[in-house]
Order: sequence, then structure tokens, then C-alpha cells
Amino acid sequence: MIKDSPYYNKFLKEPWSYTTGAVLLAIFNIALFTINGKPWGVTSTLAMWGAWIFEALGGDPSSWVYFQGSSGETLAKGFAAHTGSIMNLGIIVGALLATLLASEFKIKKIKSGKQVAAAILGGLLMGYGARISFGCNIGALFSGMASMSLHGWQYLIFIFLGAWAGSKLLVNYFM
Repeated sequence: MIKDSPYYNKFLKEPWSYTTGAVLLAIFNIALFTINGKPWGVTSTLAMWGAWIFEALGGDPSSWVYFQGSSGETLAKGFAAHTGSIMNLGIIVGALLATLLASEFKIKKIKSGKQVAAAILGGLLMGYGARISFGCNIGALFSGMASMSLHGWQYLIFIFLGAWAGSKLLVNYFM
């Protein structure tokens, strides 16, 4: 059986070292930059998804300032032609596949309304923060630092401050 294989345990069940993860992230970041001509990012794609959904419901996001220029061209090409959409779907499917292969997938019961409120508030704050900083921890931090941009280092400082403040709020008000 596959689960008895030493390769299964080594590559899928056991955690990889930080060095292995760092090397693979660097290789994939270089490959993505070479293929796309721009650094790795996640949240701009989510803005595109929202615009495509809005279009499907009869709206016209093409007149919005954000979609003037290259974003407008991307909007017109559609979902299937957008490399960011394919990458985001790959991240979602890959994360699901990894948890399934490692036998770590669990559906947990929601403990309380406070837990739901904390999740919604945290998600909204993270989404808002990602858009005003022009990226999440991937685009603003990882790709920013890899391209030697000052904003990546600034993001690193503020993501730690935000995580500290968020954990204090979580412990004091939502647990």
C-alpha cells in the first residue's frame, strides 16, 4: 500500500525542513516571475474574481479606476486566461490535497458565536489590510523582500505588530 512506502512518509506525511521549504519557495518564485513577468501575488486575483462575479450579475466594473490599464485588459480576457486565477486554484486544491494525503483533514464543530465573529472580523481585517498594502504576505512580504523592495521590510514589521495585536484581541475578547 502507498501509505506504507517510506517515500509517502518522507514527502507527504512528515513535515519538510525549513531549508527545503525556503529553497522550493525561491525556485517557484523565480519560475513564476519568469513565466508571468511579475512577482507572485494572491490578493489582486481575488479582486479580479470579485469583478468577474459582479459582471456575471450584470455590473460593469470596467469603468472603475482599478480596472483602467493592464487590470482592465486582464478583466476582458477572463478567468481561464488569467495566470493568477490558475495559481490561486492550484493553491486551494494543493492545500486540500496535502491535508488529505497527510490524513490531517478535519471538519470541526463551531464552538460559539464568538468564534464566528472572530473569524469574520479577522477575515475582513486581513482582506482590507491586504488590499490597502497592495498585497498579502505573499505579494507584499515574500515577493517584496525577494525583489529587495523597502516595502517588503516595512510589511514584515507591521505584520508582526498586527499579529501581536490580533492575538491579544483574540485571547481577551473571543476565547
